[in-house]
Amino acid sequence: MPMGYVVSTAILAWCTFFAVVAPRRPRLLASMSFWFGLILNEVPFIGIYFLVASTALAAGQGDLEPTGAKVTAAVAAVTFVGLAVSAWRGVRSDRVVGQALDQGLGTGWRERVRGAALRRHRPWARILLLPGMMRRRDVERIPNISYGDAGRRNLLDVYRRRGGTPHNAPVLVYFHGGSYSSGDKRREARPLLYRLASQGWVCISANYRLRPQTTFPGHQIDAKKVVAWVREHGAEYGADPSRIFVAGSSAGSNMAALCALTPNDPAFQPGFESADTSVTAAICLYGYYGHYFGEAPDEAPPPPQPQGYLRPGAPPFLVAHGTKDALGTVEGARHFVDRLRQVSQSTVVYAELPGAQHSFDVFHSPRFEAVVDGVEAFAAWVLATQQRTPDTV
Repeated sequence: MPMGYVVSTAILAWCTFFAVVAPRRPRLLASMSFWFGLILNEVPFIGIYFLVASTALAAGQGDLEPTGAKVTAAVAAVTFVGLAVSAWRGVRSDRVVGQALDQGLGTGWRERVRGAALRRHRPWARILLLPGMMRRRDVERIPNISYGDAGRRNLLDVYRRRGGTPHNAPVLVYFHGGSYSSGDKRREARPLLYRLASQGWVCISANYRLRPQTTFPGHQIDAKKVVAWVREHGAEYGADPSRIFVAGSSAGSNMAALCALTPNDPAFQPGFESADTSVTAAICLYGYYGHYFGEAPDEAPPPPQPQGYLRPGAPPFLVAHGTKDALGTVEGARHFVDRLRQVSQSTVVYAELPGAQHSFDVFHSPRFEAVVDGVEAFAAWVLATQQRTPDTV
């Protein structure tokens, strides 16, 4: 028996099951779906390469004759089909994001952003061969700039085009996920940060205080401090402080939504109440929109969830969520979007990504590259069409 082939195929089959089927109940299986299925769900090509190579090697060495090896080869064939399904779901995200933009912005939105430098082709070489490689030669990262007094948890990184960013560049402020208990500013959404920075944006990824160092609203106060820092210091890095987009993943998505829905709210700005923290738009990736660690709104004022601050003057939103998300449910995202659309007078774009799991922004994958293009198109549309109001700048 070729034990190396048997063990490697079993591991791939196990992870492929959780990537493709991705059970969301009970909680234990949901956690297993996330941890075992994330990589192959986003970059199934890596699994396909390994599966084909190991099968070919076993066949070339004549190790497929025993009955157990033939059974393993059959399992490998089924696993290959599962990985192909995962890859197809990722590629389909391009169409899904396009349909979401058409629905949210209107079918004529492309005419309004005709002058924007929107990408027409996927970076397939990087997707297929180097999905984890993030750095770009045309982008520089200025690390660990302090924006508060909480040490390393109040540091941010600035991404901008190498050789000089044009003055008055739009700004993207990004907050990482991690259930308010973990995470780092260099872990997620880096394909988005590098892409926009290469197009002349100033992008900022920030740490913030985590549990148990702080609790709600401490995280949100830090998020507001980052926006206030951009207002005060952004021009030093080529940014236009009047054009700030906030974005986040998971818990960071919740924070970005609250930033967009609570401009200049003194409850989240102790000691810097006079700072302008209004933003242009919000981008929410696989967000959690429920109560903060089970706290109901009447238990911990101010309300610890975005739904407590919905208002007609909310800025435009783009929300992207996966149908297979095991940690932040797609039902929660739908509910948030439905309520936001009922109240807000601004555009709300919602892209529901087929087969996507939590943390779909970690790699250069077909799915996240489609989302990156959608964010770029959404931002270009907002910048081209939005009129300034007291609540949205």
